Amino acid sequence: MFVFGDSTVDPGNNNYLQTPFKSNFPPYGQDFVNHIPTGRFSNGRLVTDFAASYAGVKENVPPYLDPGLSTDELLTGVSFASAGSGLDPLTAKLSGVMSIPKQMECFREYKSKVEEMIGTERTQALLKKAVYIISAGTNDFIVNYYGASGIRRYSYSIPSYSQFLTQQLQELIEDLMDVGARRIVIVGVPPFGCLPAVITLYSNQILHHKRECIATMSSDAQGFNQMVKQKAKELERNGSKIYHVDIYETFKDIIQDPKEFGFNKVYSGCCGTGLIELSYSCNAQSRLCSNASEFVFFDSVHPTERTYFLVFKALIPTIDLVLKSD
Repeated sequence: MFVFGDSTVDPGNNNYLQTPFKSNFPPYGQDFVNHIPTGRFSNGRLVTDFAASYAGVKENVPPYLDPGLSTDELLTGVSFASAGSGLDPLTAKLSGVMSIPKQMECFREYKSKVEEMIGTERTQALLKKAVYIISAGTNDFIVNYYGASGIRRYSYSIPSYSQFLTQQLQELIEDLMDVGARRIVIVGVPPFGCLPAVITLYSNQILHHKRECIATMSSDAQGFNQMVKQKAKELERNGSKIYHVDIYETFKDIIQDPKEFGFNKVYSGCCGTGLIELSYSCNAQSRLCSNASEFVFFDSVHPTERTYFLVFKALIPTIDLVLKSD
């Protein structure tokens, strides 16, 4: 399993970068194995960890930049993802993290390392058999397009920016296929108008009892997902399969009927006020909720382990399909 993207799938690569986008300190990781803050932006595991475990590959997907990775860890798959990144190279630059082209560069470096370990032929077989997961796009909209810099807002409309991001995604997919990828999974973006920090920053609903999703932003997410889904169909080559997985509907179901899923809090996170805290502003001194499982979000942007687990459960039919394909 090889993973590319942003904080939804970064297990700790940012620990090794000079960036303010980190989470390798408490309370992050409080429900992870041995309560270790690994650099995952949650209280526990990510969807990719649950998927790797379900597929029988490994319990958790490690970050590629970890210098202590064993040969076995390298051969069974790693994540190249970097929290704060996006499909637009400018998004990563704004956050001081690894862009998608840089993640691809790391993947090529990985390929060379593995070729030295097991030879070119076995490496090619490994790359062909692997599953490639891409999860990115949210930061491009919430940090870059709608964000304070507003650089992209001056030169793109939402449809044209979505088109630009889809083009960047296409380049990544084609690069992966050229290296030997045959099974690629693209994870759609969630209704990002529902993220607590987004509601705080981009609406006038600061107070807890008046908060709700920003419908126009979530609609932009839907439009982008549709564009990517269409592009995925067009890019399939002979012998390759590209899957687009929709997490939008799962999040929408949870947010519209939280009690049905056992949640009490939707529009604020577990850490601090839950309205704006993220990374270093969610720390060991922050006030913390007593039970993270009752919250959809852990900080003001990232889901709790329980939410990630529910998303994973919704994806099982697709995971089964991917695992059965050859």
